[in-house]
Amino acid sequence: MLLKVLIALVFLSMVTSLAAGAGFLLRDGNQSRRLLVSLKLRVALAAILLGLLFYGFYFDSLAG
Repeated sequence: MLLKVLIALVFLSMVTSLAAGAGFLLRDGNQSRRLLVSLKLRVALAAILLGLLFYGFYFDSLAG
């Protein structure tokens, strides 16, 4: 159960980072450093999400 909550939190964090990045792109234009930081955070969160999913399927925590 805890694993599913962690997966949901990481996914919601990714969506929040995506929305923030879109806002930075619209407000700051092409010279935005915050957009790059948002992208780096989103990539790191995607790696964490993949790791959690692999862990869950490998140990059958998400199978049923």
